[in-house]
Amino acid sequence: MYYVVANRVPVAPGWEERFEERFRNRAGQVEQQAGFVSMEILKPRSEGAPWVVLTRWENEEAFRNWIGSEDFKAAHRNPLPKEAFVGEGGLEQHEVVISAYRG
Repeated sequence: MYYVVANRVPVAPGWEERFEERFRNRAGQVEQQAGFVSMEILKPRSEGAPWVVLTRWENEEAFRNWIGSEDFKAAHRNPLPKEAFVGEGGLEQHEVVISAYRG
């Protein structure tokens, strides 16, 4: 089963496009990382809800290797200013125990 990381990011009104664009043009190439499975950027549909950056990894070690990599550092250089965010975000880490897919 997979290791899933959900980064909840409270983006301030007016900053949504710039936040999304950072992922479209990011410096790091997470797709090239060993153990990487997938990434989804989830845009909230309800006002005040956070954006969610959802990544799936083969295991926790693969995720830890990513956050220690040079690509991770490059992807997080030059962050958006503090006013681009409201409140505190949160990083959640999960292990998949049950999954279902429609193929």
